Amino acid sequence: MIRKIAVPSREGMVDQHFGHCEYFTIFSVNEAKEILSEERFTPPPTCGCKSDLVSSLVEMGVSDLIAGNMGQGAVTKLGQGGISVVRGASGPIRDAVEAWLAGRLKDVREICLEHGHECSHPE
Repeated sequence: MIRKIAVPSREGMVDQHFGHCEYFTIFSVNEAKEILSEERFTPPPTCGCKSDLVSSLVEMGVSDLIAGNMGQGAVTKLGQGGISVVRGASGPIRDAVEAWLAGRLKDVREICLEHGHECSHPE
């Protein structure tokens, strides 16, 4: 079975602001946790949580999303679409995916509160 993992990206790095990323990198991974391929998907020009981005990712077969930070609205919408979210990633996109596949990247539960980009850990 092939698993698809999306990463909000900018210039080859994990974009820290999910809703305003330049593009998404979609990785196809097999059961042995080997990356088979990667492709780019350019999101709609509006903020991610106010667009049909989640339905587009679901239609593409994305089951997981590895991100830097995002607001609770985006986390909720992705979850409603059946996409699990891991926050707290940074650096090169492929390194973040490989760290998650190896079990070294865990969700930090960090939430961007508003578009002012002040992020905090929930209580």
